[in-house]
Amino acid sequence: MSPTMQVVCPHCQAVNRIPAERLPDGPQCGRCKRPLIDGQPLAVDTTAFERHLVNDTRPLVVDFWAPWCGPCRSMAPTFEAAAAELAPEVRLMKVNTEEAQALAARYNIRSIPTLIAFRDGREVARISGAMDASRLVAWVRANT
Repeated sequence: MSPTMQVVCPHCQAVNRIPAERLPDGPQCGRCKRPLIDGQPLAVDTTAFERHLVNDTRPLVVDFWAPWCGPCRSMAPTFEAAAAELAPEVRLMKVNTEEAQALAARYNIRSIPTLIAFRDGREVARISGAMDASRLVAWVRANT
């Protein structure tokens, strides 16, 4: 019997149980029938962030950013490329600190962009500042 993963649907937020070996096969949500893994960073509000943090068993990497931040905007394509490369093993998410100020305060975000890696609902690593794709992917792999 293979281990089972819990994957939160990026569309309807339903929690799906998937055999780990099926993650690369493009599983669909049992509720909304849309793809569970699309290789794109997921923009989340506080409620969706909490749902993924508590229920998704994959490592999560969250980019805390703001629309007015030049380095944040310049790193966005890099973050998208990393999401495609790291899927399905790691979920990459984006939190707009202007819209989720309480969440940014909870994680003591002092500069942006700040990336935080979570495993089993707990912070395991963080780094601030924009980076190129190879450094970003290497950091995620080393910390998740």
